[in-house]
Amino acid sequence: MPKQKTHSAAKKRFKVTGSGKLLRRKAPKSHLLEKKSAKRKRGFRRDHAVHESDVREVKRLLGR
Repeated sequence: MPKQKTHSAAKKRFKVTGSGKLLRRKAPKSHLLEKKSAKRKRGFRRDHAVHESDVREVKRLLGR
């Protein structure tokens, strides 16, 4: 049986922590930043946990 391939797009977008939690980036940090307040942009900096309803699907895409 051939090896299962990981989903390349998911591989780039999600990070697995040492304890097995999945992290993702916040969406609107890439463009149109002039009109967004500094406070709002600071909130996009940190990685956030993937919602529990999506964890199963993301793990499947990552081959875990």
